Amino acid sequence: MDAAHSGKRWQAGDDPLSYGIIGAAIEVHRLLGPELLESAYEECLCLELSLRAIPFERQVTLPIVYKSITLQRAYKPDLLIDKAVIVELKTVDKILPVHEAQLLTYLKLSGLDRALLLNFNSVPLKSGIRRLNKSLPVLPVSQAVPAAD
Repeated sequence: MDAAHSGKRWQAGDDPLSYGIIGAAIEVHRLLGPELLESAYEECLCLELSLRAIPFERQVTLPIVYKSITLQRAYKPDLLIDKAVIVELKTVDKILPVHEAQLLTYLKLSGLDRALLLNFNSVPLKSGIRRLNKSLPVLPVSQAVPAAD
């Protein structure tokens, strides 16, 4: 991380859509807690996004071209929110560089520039959230937590 970004913490005004997604994820985590399977969090997060009228698609395929052949099922991020933000869910002890690399691959293939990595096994959830942007280093989420609706 360079000196210009080392002290920056992400704030709600930086990206209202991502802030809304994080608010929905925090509500799911508040009600379910940690230690469930990733699929349970995905189901509940999708319901919460629907309740908040945040458009999303599940398991959208990101094709890759190999030797002039398009492979349609190469990658499948968990969620694509409003055709703008990729969301990948995890239930791991801690986020590793390989998880962030996975999201950077999704960003490269999709042409999008924003992604969220949500580790539902973290307590509190905000300690397991990474916001990725192709043009910026990985940013921690600020201490301000979105209020539940």
